[in-house]
Amino acid sequence: MLDKPERYARSKAAQQTASAPAAPPCAMVIFGAAGDLTKRLVVPALYNLANDHRLAGEFRLVGVDLADMSAEQWRAHLTDAMKGYVAKDGEFHLDDFVQTTWQWLTEQMSYLPGDLTNPDTYRRLGEHLAGLDKTAGTAGNHLFYLAVADRFFGPAVAALGAAGLTKESDRQWRRVIIEKPFGHDFASAKALNAEILKTLHERQIYRIDHFLGKETVQNIMALRFANGLFEPLWNRHQIDHVQITVAETVGVEQRGKFYEKTGALRDMVPNHLFQLLTMTAMEPPISFDADEVRSKKTEVIQAIRPLDPEQVFKDAVRGQYDAGRVLGEQVRAYRQEPNVAPNSTTETYIACKLDIDNWRWAGVPFYLRTGKYMKSRSTEIAIRFHQAPYALFRGTNVERMHPNWMILRIQPDEGIALEFAAKRPGPTVTLDTVTMNFAYKTYFKMEPDTGYETLLYDCMIGDATLFQRADTVEAGWQVVQPILDAWANNPPRDFPNYSAGSDGPAAADALLTCDGRAWRSLD
Repeated sequence: MLDKPERYARSKAAQQTASAPAAPPCAMVIFGAAGDLTKRLVVPALYNLANDHRLAGEFRLVGVDLADMSAEQWRAHLTDAMKGYVAKDGEFHLDDFVQTTWQWLTEQMSYLPGDLTNPDTYRRLGEHLAGLDKTAGTAGNHLFYLAVADRFFGPAVAALGAAGLTKESDRQWRRVIIEKPFGHDFASAKALNAEILKTLHERQIYRIDHFLGKETVQNIMALRFANGLFEPLWNRHQIDHVQITVAETVGVEQRGKFYEKTGALRDMVPNHLFQLLTMTAMEPPISFDADEVRSKKTEVIQAIRPLDPEQVFKDAVRGQYDAGRVLGEQVRAYRQEPNVAPNSTTETYIACKLDIDNWRWAGVPFYLRTGKYMKSRSTEIAIRFHQAPYALFRGTNVERMHPNWMILRIQPDEGIALEFAAKRPGPTVTLDTVTMNFAYKTYFKMEPDTGYETLLYDCMIGDATLFQRADTVEAGWQVVQPILDAWANNPPRDFPNYSAGSDGPAAADALLTCDGRAWRSLD
């Protein structure tokens, strides 16, 4: 498994990205270095960047965590995790493992045990980084990754500032990556922005959402703005409605304590789903400058029509999974999960209808849904075009017109499909739906990734295009806040209301049925 050092050669994918230079030298500090996010996503992404020669030779990785371990123990912990990804099914796996790449990366690692609430941790970290700047040539560039519980975001940034670790010079940069959740409602998100902006400039803050690292998400702008075929169709005159789906086949599992305070709405909508919505609905920016793109995305969210309390119960549906079968296995109900109240009213499913009040999208509903323990795993943006007139087909065997769809698949199989009607072979006019399908992994021979590779690289080169700005975050929470308030004042009486392994609650189907529409099947 680890016996192929001779294979440290650029893969085909690496050759295709060879035009991307190595990022500038820097020391990257991961707070929460012993946690699940670090071993499952962040470090594998750094391995892939190293394998593609996009990390500087002077790159250094510093782990900081409360766990009392040595650098050798941390490396061994991460090595065991990486070995487990070889030929493993799932969102990220390695078909092969390049030992020389991993050996190089582990040689760049150091570890510092410490409590994030103790100022001495930051003092020792500052001394450690100063040593790396002198001995490793990191050029004084420091990237801090807060892979910790959200309650530490504000205090950690303040402590970094108090220790002088966020101060920049003309030739040295300091950047901070902040994971989600960025706030729990509009008030807390606004307060957190205000708190961290006391220490950092907006250009130093990178609010990360790994969905935006997916190739298909990034390709949405290329699809729309680089093709004269599609952009003229991308408006209310041609599009009937849009469906955005993030369906998961996993349950809450061991995250009951977190999920009880969060729920599907907070966990997924103001970040993941809204990022997909903005990429789909944004106006063309005048350039790919980070702030130009982010301003257009923010405008979309600001144009979403606010829901009043009455509309919330008409246009937003919540659900909670019961026991059922998922992927052939029996699973328990949410209320039976560890650290979940037996009468919990936390939603594990959310569906809603939103309207964007601007010229392009007036009258085009956007339907969003996400849930745990669904029938199948699928993240997609489905664009339904207006029905063609039936008049021409009267007197033929055609009983109905077939809808036209463009489907942007984010995961598990990234790609783009176009569904349209075609005549079946034979003497009579009979229509059937056919599909043109483009798959990234087939066409571009993509290597497995975590979705974090592009985002980490962009942080190192200072490109904030794929990261949320303060006003974007707050605009998203403003849209969600009326739903949170209405639900808080009216707890559900029908939970659990969908079986694990199903398409979701019946009320979600009714949300579209009353508009004469239907969700795309999750099969």
